[in-house]
Amino acid sequence: MDKNTLLQVWPIPAFDDNYIWCIHDGESALVVDPGDSAPVQDYLLQSSLTLKGILVTHHHPDHTGGILKLLHQFPDIPVYGPAGADIPGRTIVAMENDEIEIAVPRISLKVFEVPGHTLDHIAYFAKIQASLPEPMLFCGDTLFASGCGRLFEGTPTQMTQSLAKFAALPKNTLVFCTHEYTLSNIRFALAVEPNNLNLISWAEKAQALRAQGLPTLPTTIGQELQVNPFMRCDQAEVIAAAKEVSGEQNLPTPAHALAVIRAWKDRF
Repeated sequence: MDKNTLLQVWPIPAFDDNYIWCIHDGESALVVDPGDSAPVQDYLLQSSLTLKGILVTHHHPDHTGGILKLLHQFPDIPVYGPAGADIPGRTIVAMENDEIEIAVPRISLKVFEVPGHTLDHIAYFAKIQASLPEPMLFCGDTLFASGCGRLFEGTPTQMTQSLAKFAALPKNTLVFCTHEYTLSNIRFALAVEPNNLNLISWAEKAQALRAQGLPTLPTTIGQELQVNPFMRCDQAEVIAAAKEVSGEQNLPTPAHALAVIRAWKDRF
């Protein structure tokens, strides 16, 4: 296998709405957040792929539940995951600014610590390299298409800082999040920004994709900066909506606005 073979990234559906992302070169594969082993094993078998490593973003069972069964079939492969949390089978702790070099399939990844959804949450960023024509972000449940993760453990300030790390990435970065929540996220985003023309256009496109049974992912950082209210908490229309729904006239920072619209989303 040519070491510069372009990598494929494939969504393996799991549970009701999870995607387990498989990164492969036609022979060797990595999987991101394998909450269930069976669909991964089926896909690897059908595609004649050998699993060479596992990347974990956070400790929730729908992201970790399949690890030990996969390790039983593929012993001695590395399992990258965040510090502190109980990640079953984790062999390598991945921390802020770590550079992970994987030989097969060939990929270089940078780690971001992105607390908010959980305190231990990390993301993996692959800049353009020989095997990748576009940068890629594997962000677990921190950023979704047109949404963000619930704040189960972290604070609005932490989530705002985490999303700011993503906002600073190249706009063409492909965003591989781990749930198909897009249509419900769009419905909420339209309640926040009913006059956002980019969002209205995206709503039509996303509905057409789902009607065909296709994923709405990956999205891009550039797209999220245009349509995702949680990445637009510095924008006048989002701030105005947050003020109206909360009755607060003083929302001095994006984190204050995010706190309001996240609470609004939770009850939407």
